[in-house]
Amino acid sequence: MILSCQNITKSFGSDDILKDISFQVNEGDKLAIVGSNGAGKSTLLKIITGELLADQGTVVFAKGTTVGYLAQYQGDDQEGTIYEIVRSACADIIRMEEELHQMEEDMKHLSGEELDALLQRYHQLNDTFNHLGGNAYESEVNGVLRGLGFAEEDFDKRMDMLSGGQKTRVSLGKLLVTKPDILLLDEPINHLDLSSIQWLENYLLNYKGTVVIVAHDRFFLDRIVDCVLDISNHTARLYKGNYTAFAKQKEQYLITRLHEYEKQQEMIAHQQEVIDKLKQFNREKSIKRAESRQKMLDKVELIEKPQELDNQMRIRLEPDTVSGNDVLELIGISKSYDGIPLFSDVNLLLNRGEHVAIIGDNGTGKTTLLKIITQGKEADGGVVRLGSQVKVGYYDQEQQVLDDHKTLFEEMSNAYPNLTETKIRNVLAAFMFIGDDCYKRIGDLSGGERGRISLAKLMLSGANLLILDEPTNHLDMESKEILENALNHYSGTLLYVSHDRYFINKTAHRILELQGQKFVNYLGNYDYYLEKKTAVTQASDSNASVNFAETKDESEGKLDWQAQKKLQSEKRKIENQLQKVEQEISQIENKISELDEKLADPSIATNSAKLNEISAEQQVLQEKLNDLYTQWETLSENELLNF
Repeated sequence: MILSCQNITKSFGSDDILKDISFQVNEGDKLAIVGSNGAGKSTLLKIITGELLADQGTVVFAKGTTVGYLAQYQGDDQEGTIYEIVRSACADIIRMEEELHQMEEDMKHLSGEELDALLQRYHQLNDTFNHLGGNAYESEVNGVLRGLGFAEEDFDKRMDMLSGGQKTRVSLGKLLVTKPDILLLDEPINHLDLSSIQWLENYLLNYKGTVVIVAHDRFFLDRIVDCVLDISNHTARLYKGNYTAFAKQKEQYLITRLHEYEKQQEMIAHQQEVIDKLKQFNREKSIKRAESRQKMLDKVELIEKPQELDNQMRIRLEPDTVSGNDVLELIGISKSYDGIPLFSDVNLLLNRGEHVAIIGDNGTGKTTLLKIITQGKEADGGVVRLGSQVKVGYYDQEQQVLDDHKTLFEEMSNAYPNLTETKIRNVLAAFMFIGDDCYKRIGDLSGGERGRISLAKLMLSGANLLILDEPTNHLDMESKEILENALNHYSGTLLYVSHDRYFINKTAHRILELQGQKFVNYLGNYDYYLEKKTAVTQASDSNASVNFAETKDESEGKLDWQAQKKLQSEKRKIENQLQKVEQEISQIENKISELDEKLADPSIATNSAKLNEISAEQQVLQEKLNDLYTQWETLSENELLNF
């Protein structure tokens, strides 16, 4: 045991946050703390670090444990350059190094016993220095800073020149170099791009200490953690396994808990009926028996109904009209800022029903590209074409389309003036805005609430092309999963930018990586992307020549516009052939059924010539049907392999 929390309780005024929370963390554990927005995750971390006092309960660390804490927001109390601040985590090693250098200088002027004594101290200190990795601390500082997304030219920047996100990354870097026995991390990946998140994953996977982490990236948690503390309804429950294992266990737990609640409610109702009936008899013995039963009923420990099953968004996305097959076409799109190219000659063909995710490092221009498509920005060159009957719905991660001065009700009624007050309130309720919440000002909403009202507007749009910019930002775990389910059942076309790899894995059919100012196309979900990306890296490391764009089985290469057109043409050809074969199969099966009915006709049953004729015809049709089944299977396999 390295950390024990017992009976932690915390309230702010009349609002209960945490109630009687107890759990234990063992040495080497990688623990995630999860829960909806406002559940008390950050509050619990602050209580563990001593930054916040609990109303009751105890926090105990194993003797001699060193603790490192990364808060979600960083202050301005650190001075110096990025490199100096992270390097300061190695202060003890640096002092040893300076002392060793001084000893080396002193040796030049000593002899005899004094030199022997100094040499002995020197060797002892040098052994300690090497054991602590003293010879590698400079390269470690450099590696951590680069891993967290800082270029070497950034190392000399002072803290007062940095954004809030950059300051958080500097604090994280210093903490990692410090190597405490237990790392307490509150949303460490909020300001990291995909490559930095992947670097941090590998770092924490190999970290020898204990990690307690609050994060909303489920893919990250799946890779890192081996246990999950779920905070809900002010209490906590510990689950073994990664996030996916936790989600399955919790779902089963909630179902079981709901069943127990319903059974208890039935028992209480039954007992109350018996008590009421005994009282109606109005006799001394019956009244005493009623009172006895009532006392027993009053002692029953009530099971609370699982609120998670009720307090969830209800999203259903469905287009009003069906678009043409070619939904969106980008031809040679280019964009620069101050003469520096962001991307150039970007081509894309998007077909009806596709779900496509755009990924890439921060600053590659993903959001800018979406704004060019939605006419929020102008391209320097190229053409954007929308197909026939295409209606666009746009989710802006900055929610700039919301009016801060309006209430939620006004925002919805102005956007959809034909909706009745009842309909608007019902839609808002589906997104967890109930009662007086409908009259909150947009400007007073949290990030998560702004995201929910934007999704509510999107749900009513009836768009057949959804363009979403970071739709899962600010959403809690449950809300993300509800959105995933809605998008997976959406029959329109989807194009979105996201850093949420779990979300991408669940919803994308195709991934476009914006890299080197152009798209690299991967025909699959995030797992497929990782697999092929690894293959590319290994091929590069071994100097092998690999071109996935030109191989049939490895089809995620740099497809230009013409190649995409050809690919879509081949896809439509196979789809048409499949449809034709299916129609023929249906026709022959109907004919065989008609012949079966004839064979059952009593007037034919005695006519041997007619029976032979029908049987022969059946045999011919059956052979043709078998051939068609084979054709259908072959076409289906081709469709699966190529598309």
